Amino acid sequence: MYLTRTLENWFKEASRQFPVLLVTGARQVGKTTFLRRVSEPERTYVTLDDPLVLALAKSDPALFMQRFPPPVLIDEIQYAPELLPYIKMACDQRRTPNLFWLTGSQQFQMMRGVSESLAGRVGVLQLLGFSRRELLGRGETSRPFLPLPEETETSSPLDLMELYRLIWRGSFPAIALSEQGDRDLFYSSYIQTYLQRDIRDLARVGDEMAFLRFLRAAAARTGQLLNMADLARDADVAFNTAKSWLSILQTSGIVYLLEPYHSNLTKRLVKTPKLYFLDTGLCAYLTQWSTPETLESGAMSGAILETWVIVELLKSYWHNGRQAPFFYYRDKDKKEIDLLIIQDGTIYPLECKKSASPGMGDIRNFGVLVNLKMPVGSGAVICLTQQSLPLGPAVRSVPVGSL
Repeated sequence: MYLTRTLENWFKEASRQFPVLLVTGARQVGKTTFLRRVSEPERTYVTLDDPLVLALAKSDPALFMQRFPPPVLIDEIQYAPELLPYIKMACDQRRTPNLFWLTGSQQFQMMRGVSESLAGRVGVLQLLGFSRRELLGRGETSRPFLPLPEETETSSPLDLMELYRLIWRGSFPAIALSEQGDRDLFYSSYIQTYLQRDIRDLARVGDEMAFLRFLRAAAARTGQLLNMADLARDADVAFNTAKSWLSILQTSGIVYLLEPYHSNLTKRLVKTPKLYFLDTGLCAYLTQWSTPETLESGAMSGAILETWVIVELLKSYWHNGRQAPFFYYRDKDKKEIDLLIIQDGTIYPLECKKSASPGMGDIRNFGVLVNLKMPVGSGAVICLTQQSLPLGPAVRSVPVGSL
């Protein structure tokens, strides 16, 4: 079964502008399926996972380009950066859009080569697992989220246990599209593949058990301020090793770092990022919650709900081809706001609460935003309420079912 991805609309527009389109994201989020679905019949598909094809691409990229002329879809381009200068030459010769479609799972190696070789010629899109709107068959209508009344009044009912089942299973297509899929087997295999194929190549991990400990320690910190020293200590690895491994998780689409908002006017703001796993199912598997029920009643219940909400909001931006203007607020007095969306010079504050009855206490910190000397727009508390209701001037409760 194929569900329409929100990214399709922006991808079709970008294909009329750029000669090269690159779709990045973690393994198994559906990059290849998406591109093959929207591909024209005449576009050749070639994967660099094939050892013979990869050998040709690395040893004789000019011959590769003759054998696979555009329009072409090249899967896993990071394995053969030698192709990038030849792609650039082909673009400069033809001077037409929509020549090369590329996918890649390892952004930081690949993006360095792309930025050097294809500057001005490539549109870059990031794909995550399915959003809830995509799973409901409403991917085409998904727009970048802002907590405006007209955007938050429609909701698809989502009760507590249905929500945590969604969180526990995660958003990878292999699991999200099949209730019969063995979730534990999928994530076990995913981690083994990730360790063996990507991390070993990129980080030269000698001790796989140490890296698994690091993965689990990072997953246990989702939704929390990132303390690298504590993370390294709990994983029993050196500080620099932990820093390097976290960078790999970030740039290969496993985790997201939410930066704090700060300006020259506000010296008293905390400057440590918050860590979020980009798939809550993987996070729950790594932290060994065996059922949705134990996850909902356990110590990580609030943090993993916040993670799910942040990632759903990220998808609303990234899958529309937009950068997410996301920050969080925390000052030296420990006053914190979960998320600030800053658009057109206006701050839209958001809180995430595991509560069906939010109150004024949940938005008490919104008042500190006046210190930032910027316009403050409408705000919201995303929670388990069944309908959107006013909580204060320009602040509403928003059901998670609205996302």
